[in-house]
Amino acid sequence: MKFTRIHTLKEIATIIGCQYVGSDDFPVEGMNEIHVVTPGDIVFVDHPKYYDKALQSAATIVLINKEVDCPVGKALLISDDPFRDFNKLSQYFSPFTVCNSSVSSSAIIGEGTIIQPNCFIGNNVKIGKNTLLHANVIVYDNTIIGDNVVIHSGTVLGADAFYYKKRPEGFDQLLSCGRVVIEDNVGIGALCTIDKGVTGDTTIGAGTKIDNQVHVGHDTVIGKKCLIASQTGIAGCVVIEDEVTLWGQVGTTSGITIGSKAVVLGQTGVTKSVEGGKTYFGTPIEESREKLKQLANVKRIPEIIEKLK
Repeated sequence: MKFTRIHTLKEIATIIGCQYVGSDDFPVEGMNEIHVVTPGDIVFVDHPKYYDKALQSAATIVLINKEVDCPVGKALLISDDPFRDFNKLSQYFSPFTVCNSSVSSSAIIGEGTIIQPNCFIGNNVKIGKNTLLHANVIVYDNTIIGDNVVIHSGTVLGADAFYYKKRPEGFDQLLSCGRVVIEDNVGIGALCTIDKGVTGDTTIGAGTKIDNQVHVGHDTVIGKKCLIASQTGIAGCVVIEDEVTLWGQVGTTSGITIGSKAVVLGQTGVTKSVEGGKTYFGTPIEESREKLKQLANVKRIPEIIEKLK
């Protein structure tokens, strides 16, 4: 998330009430998660295991819970609870805004677009031309939908990321202030849920078609002309490259990449990144021919045991 203007390090430290290392006027342009940070961004880290990764990332401001050596050209925000203070910044720069109508007055809707009854279109939503939203579609604030998109009934675009920190008293949610971006010519079935990014975008590429009852987690990027069948669950921060096919009931772990033109057969658990241009099956995931050979051999175990007797 980029701010509407450049802030200073001192301004940001004042908002969250913390100490800092760096010049008062060090420029702060935005805030993001580590996988999407760019120079000028704040990134937060609260575990020593990830200190080096955060300090060496593209982010130039690190919100951290220990005073460490500051890398050249960067600044530190020293907090006793970076998770909490990252949420404070999210609330400050992207506060929740009430919408008192079914279609927000700030929404921009393109020529020829049809919105069926009982849809909700939130604040600052942009919908392109000749798009069709069937009844009971929910579009949260700041969502972007392109031209010639079809979204079927009961689908929800832009719910919060499933991202929590465990505390002794329960779970704290990392607040979501990102967006969902649906590119041109996408088709989305009924009862799908696509979560917005924490600070970035969850993106569905042009020409992709999604079946009913599919879930897409926060900050995931799905490429162009993909096919995703029903009851598939895609975790957060996944990259699915162009022309990938995921058949029914596929599930993925977070933070992995599925290469271009890969085919993942039904009920597969994508437990790791896989290269493109191949067909995969099983849990843990393997190339389908190898996995099917293994299953055929398993069926022969009773026969082998009998021979051994």
